[in-house]
Order: sequence, then C-alpha cells, then structure tokens
Amino acid sequence: MGQGLSCRSSHEHGLFSAVQTGDLETVEAFLERDPTLLHHTTVYDRQSALHIASANGQIEILSLLLERSVNPDVLNRHKQTPLMLAAMHGKISCVRMLLEMGANILMFDSLNGRTCLHYAAYYGHSDCLQAILSTAHSSHVAVSWGFARFVNIRDGRGATPLHLAARQRRPECVHILLDSGALPCASTGGYGCPGSTPLHLAARGGSLECIRELLAWGADRLQRDASGRIPYVVALKHKHGACAALLNPSSAEPLVWPSPLKFISELNQEAKELLEQALMEANREREKNILKGTAYSLPSPSHSDSGADDNVSEGSDSELCCICFEQVCTIEVQNCGHQMCAQCTLALCCHNKPNPTTACLTPPVCPFCRSTIARLVVAKIKSYNDIDHDNGDNCSSKTRKSRRSRNFSNEGSSSFKGLSAMGSFGKIGGRGSGRIAAENEWVDKP
Repeated sequence: MGQGLSCRSSHEHGLFSAVQTGDLETVEAFLERDPTLLHHTTVYDRQSALHIASANGQIEILSLLLERSVNPDVLNRHKQTPLMLAAMHGKISCVRMLLEMGANILMFDSLNGRTCLHYAAYYGHSDCLQAILSTAHSSHVAVSWGFARFVNIRDGRGATPLHLAARQRRPECVHILLDSGALPCASTGGYGCPGSTPLHLAARGGSLECIRELLAWGADRLQRDASGRIPYVVALKHKHGACAALLNPSSAEPLVWPSPLKFISELNQEAKELLEQALMEANREREKNILKGTAYSLPSPSHSDSGADDNVSEGSDSELCCICFEQVCTIEVQNCGHQMCAQCTLALCCHNKPNPTTACLTPPVCPFCRSTIARLVVAKIKSYNDIDHDNGDNCSSKTRKSRRSRNFSNEGSSSFKGLSAMGSFGKIGGRGSGRIAAENEWVDKP
C-alpha cells in the first residue's frame, strides 16, 4: 500500500513539473497513463494543473486541459481560480482562453475577497484588465449584475479596482477603469486609511500620472477621509512635494473630462483620443504654472515639446481653427459641419462643467451657428490648395501667411490660450469671418 502511494505521489510531482515547464509531451503521457491526475492538486496550496498552467502562461497545456472538460473555475487553497492567477501574472493569452471557455469573472478569493478584475488592476496588467472588462460588457454580467456595478466591485476591505490601481501607481489601469465608468470619488472601507478615495491613495503612493488622470475625470481635491484629511495633506505627510502642489486646494482647478454629456459618451475612438490628449495637455500647462519657481518640475511631453509648431508648420496647408488661429481643425460638429481644433472644442465642452447629479444637462452649442451639438467626429482636413482649386482664389496663400504671422508674432503666446482665455462663445462670429469681438487684435478698426 505504501509503495502505491509513493508511486502516485511521484506521478503527481512529475505532472506538475511538466506543466510548469511547458513539456506538452510529458503531460500527455502522464494523462494517458492515469486520467485521474487531472483532478489532483498540490499538497499544501491545492494548486491544480490548470492553476499551474495559467500562472506560468503555458497556453498549449492549458488548452489541452480545458479540452478534457476540466472545470475552468477550480479553486485552490485560497479559493483562487486559474483566471485570477493568470490576471495576477499578466498572462494575457491564458486570460483570453479562460474567458472564452466561460470562466466566472464574479468569483471572490478568500484572502482579500478580490476578483480577477482586482488582481489585474493591482498588478498593473492593463491588457488583462481590458480583456476582463470587454467580456463583462458583452456577457450576462452586464445584464444580470450590471456593468457599472462590476467595474466598481469592492473587495473584502471595501477597495474597488480603481483604489488598488491608484495605490499601486498603475496609471494605464486607472485610465481604463475611469473610461469604463469607475467612480473617482468612491471611499474605501478598511483599505488604507478608512474613507480613502483613489485620489488619497494616489497621493500616498506619489504617482503624478495617477493623480493627473483622476483629476481629469473629476476627482474631488477637497474630499476627506475618515481621519478628516484631504489628499493634499496625505501627499505632504508622505513627502511627495510635486503631488502636494497639484493637490493644493488653492491651486488652479484642472479641466475635467465632460463625461456626463451625451455626445461625449458617444464619441468614436479617434475623436475621443484627440479630445483626451487636448485635455491632458491643457492640464500639463496648468501643472507647469503651478510648479514654476518650486523645487519640482515636470518633463515636457514628447508630443508637445515644440508647442504649436508641431501642429502648424510653415509647410502646412491645413486649415487653421477660426477661434484660436493656432491649431489645425481636427474636430467637426454635426449636424452643422463647422470645424474647430480639439483644444477649442474641449474648452467649449468644459466651459460650464456638467453636474452628474443634475436631472437635465444642457449640451453646449456650436459657437458658429448656435445649433445644438448632436455629435463630434474627426474632421476631414481640407487643405488650402484644395480651396484654391475649387474657388480659384489666388490670395489664399497670402491669407494663410498673414494668419501665421499674426499667430506667431507674440513669442509668449501659449497654444492653450484659447482654453484659458475663452469666455463667452456668444461673441464668436461666423466661420468665414474668423474674428472674436472680445479680442481687439482681431477686430478691424476704422
């Protein structure tokens, strides 16, 4: 009898070692000899072959095991599923295969009461996080449980995936979660200091990128935790000076992504990326002004190091925005067809920050024709050469050079002047005139 137990133990050890190293032929040989090994686990952690294959990214062996009708939600000692381990270790191919085989994304472990979404956010595997969210959006979870509820699911200590991503300095995961409907002002239970928001935890971790994302999506700098501390105080306590400067309530308010607006939620991906980039660049300009003269400085983003010259060069034939005369028109308003640059479009949407608690949100109107904005799309850029060909206007090149000379005559002008100085859009004239009555330099004097 003892000899039989020893033989079986040896076979189990050999199977688990082969699974870990990816030796497919050895695994097949063991299972042909003794099919019951499929259901055996390690002695202490109760890890099955499916757990080991998922954690080590052995996709071929994982496929072999799943083909033999192994339960994809088998549990180990801590009630962790293979999907949790694959998300923990960032094995995206295993995550996708388990999701395709119907792995349950709503299972909680017994360590911290966390799901696979918590694991992906905590360890910063944005591809795994996106795969899980995509499955949740298209599966029965969105119908029975609710997608927004799943995105904001709490672990045993009251932390959402956004809390974990912010605390662990995972800006990509923070962005994905916020874009999927994570609540930026949700408070924790016992995770960190009780009552902490994601902004408190990002301040504690000292992540400028996470703080920037949270502020851009409406995180409240004045919200207090259970100890009465605002994120600014938390950043000071942990000696994160640059973070504290941005979180100081006396500093300028950041621009906030106007997500409650209907036409913003219906943006196509390309237009959304343009507007999000404009918002983050505008907030970077704000950060530079806040940190100017302090011991802290922020590196300039690579895509905007040369300022407005990147968008409008001397060799460019693209049509300039008729509001700021600095950026190329990249956004088109539907149904009227008027075009603006992303910066001016964003300033229009963020001029009056929408309140999510308001029953009726009044959408902004087109600054040129005053019609309600139904949708924003990426503009089809029309060059001045095309306009010359269509209209036979030989003076267009002179007009273009004149606009550029006025645009760059002031060396101290910022490419975000339209965002900060733009007041009422009611004073903007027609698209063809390109004049703003509030700015005297654009008005012809008699």
